[in-house]
Parts: sequence; C-alpha cells; structure tokens
Amino acid sequence: MNDEHSEKTPGLSAEEEHEVDEHQPPRAAVLHEMIRTQGDHELERTIAALFWSALAAGLTMGLSLMAMGLLYSRLPDGETAQIIASFGYSAGFLAVILARQQLFTENTLTAVLPVMTSPTLANLGRLLRLWGVVLLGNLVGTLFVAWVMLELPIFDNKTDAAFLEIGRKVMHNDIGQMFAKGIISGWMIATMVWMIPSMENAKIWIIVLITYLMALGDFTHIVVGTVEVSYLVWAGEETWQRFLMDFALPTLAGNIIGGSFIFALISHAQVRSDTGKGLSKLATDKKRPSQGRSDQA
Repeated sequence: MNDEHSEKTPGLSAEEEHEVDEHQPPRAAVLHEMIRTQGDHELERTIAALFWSALAAGLTMGLSLMAMGLLYSRLPDGETAQIIASFGYSAGFLAVILARQQLFTENTLTAVLPVMTSPTLANLGRLLRLWGVVLLGNLVGTLFVAWVMLELPIFDNKTDAAFLEIGRKVMHNDIGQMFAKGIISGWMIATMVWMIPSMENAKIWIIVLITYLMALGDFTHIVVGTVEVSYLVWAGEETWQRFLMDFALPTLAGNIIGGSFIFALISHAQVRSDTGKGLSKLATDKKRPSQGRSDQA
C-alpha cells in the first residue's frame, strides 16, 4: 500500500522529474544542518572579530528607533500611526542581517544548534564565550548610538519627543510583561532565522514581516529595547538601575528562553526524531536481503 502512495505521476519526462525535485522545499534536517554549520562557523570566530561585528550591529540597530521616531513625528496621533510607524522597526534588523553583523538574539538559535548536536563542556564554553562577546558589543553600540541621537543636534523637537515616547512605552511594562514579551520576541527571531535559508529570495520580506509584527505587538527585544530605554536614561527620565533590573535582565532572559530553550530545542528534537526514523528504516532495509539469503540457504 505504501508503494501505491509513492508512485509518480505517469508521463513525466526525466527533465520534468528533475524540475519537480528542484522545486521541493528543503527538509527540516537540511535547514538544521545549514544553520548548525553557520553557528559552528560563528563559534570559531575570534573574540576581536565577534566584538567589532557586534559593535557595528549595536550601532546599526539605532536605525530602528530612528525610523520609528521619524515616522511617529510626521503622522497624526492614533492607532494608524502605530500601524505605519511599526514598519520603521524593521530598518535596523534589515541592515544588520543583510550586512551579516552579529546580533545577539540571532545567535540564540544559530550558535545553540551545534551545542545541542554535540553537547560537550567545550561546546558550551564556546557558546557562552560567543554570547558574552556579542551581547557586550551589541549593548556598547546601542548605548552609544542612543547618546549620539540625544546629544547631537540631529533631529527636531517633535522627533526627539517621539523617541522619548517610544522608550516610555517600553517601560510601561512590568517585569513579568518584559519577560513574557521577551520570550515571544526571541521565538519570533528564531523563527525568522529558521525560515531564511529555505526562502533566500524572499529574505527581505521575511525580515520585514517578522520584525513588523514584533513592533506591532510591542514585544520586548534586548538590543532594540536598549536603544529605546537608554535614550530615556541619557535624557534623565530613567535610572540605570531601572534599565538593568526592570528592562534588561527580564528581557534578556525571555529572549534566550524563547530563542534557545523553546524554538531551538523543539526544532532540534524534530530533526533528531526524523533522523532516527531514517536510520531505523535504513537498518531494516539492510536487514531484509540477509534474511532472504538465510531463508534460501
């Protein structure tokens, strides 16, 4: 019965069958290996290379606050303003990912898969080293770009006011909300990273869609949020203690759990299950001919 279901459509030429094969989406195992290989490469990079790339990413993520503030300041108040201005949130992510800079929440999936594939203390150490360096570089870059946006005479008063309002909106969340929204944000970024290898031609649209929904849902992200909240701190509206305890730590924990312990674990378990089935089938197929020969003997 299984053979009946697996029969091909009659009348296809060899060229047409090849065309069908080319249009098949990659299996989950292929996506897993592509991302694992990328993560393994990142784990091998030097501390200097990781830091400078992460610093560049932190500076670049200022584009998200900049774009949203410029849009908000030029739109009338109301829900329509958020619907349109949320597209600005995608600007930093587009620039960072297309430029292949190191973004912490992206690494919560790519760098975790090699550790899950080979869970050794050495690999865990490599992961913590990468996370620490990239997070530090991202935060230094975001703190600096927020200070520059506030202190230098770049934007008009309406845009400066919009920047402050965006930061205030983030800080309206309590610690539980920061954490819970951070989980969703981490999971969404991991979903984006998982989707991109199978739809390379639609990469830009995937990035825009996922990050736009993050902005629309007011989900918290450690890197973009640091630009938004540190702008308030530099302006004297918030304290560094509130920045760390009420925003940074719960959001960071949520992002890691959403990207690593939920999405990455489930995706890895799915692939391992598929691989296990494939190995079992292969072992069964290899066994059958030998059984046939023993029967004949």
